Amino acid sequence: MENQELVANQAYSKMAQLCSRSEQCSTDIRKKIIAFELVSEVVEEIIEKLKIEKFINDERYIKAYISDKFSFNKWGKVKLRHNLRMKGLSEELILNGLNEIDEEKYKTVLIKTMKDKAKTVKNKTKFEKMGQVIRFAQTRGFEPEMIHRYINSALE
Repeated sequence: MENQELVANQAYSKMAQLCSRSEQCSTDIRKKIIAFELVSEVVEEIIEKLKIEKFINDERYIKAYISDKFSFNKWGKVKLRHNLRMKGLSEELILNGLNEIDEEKYKTVLIKTMKDKAKTVKNKTKFEKMGQVIRFAQTRGFEPEMIHRYINSALE
């Protein structure tokens, strides 16, 4: 029993250290704590303690994740939502985070992404070029409805 408590304290301090260095979500931390082979009640206690001490905050994590992936990777809302769902985060928190993206900036990034891709497509008919640009924008996670709305302005 004493050994289990020692391992739990060690797991807590390592997770607190990790969370203080970079933003983490409760799902990722849970997986890392489980690797210490602790009982599920102890795992939940550690996570609760980390949340109380504000080392873990899923809402803060979602906002940071969306901000980074949108700014640096130029990902659209579909891809962002999918990746956050895969982490097991709450749909409500995800939608709140996605709603904070500035619509004008989002449109600008989409059009720039499509223009950049259109420049790289060589020796194709207009429709083949359009198809490649549309597919590329969809793999980046932009909504098909928005892609089709702005495709003509991107190909000009």
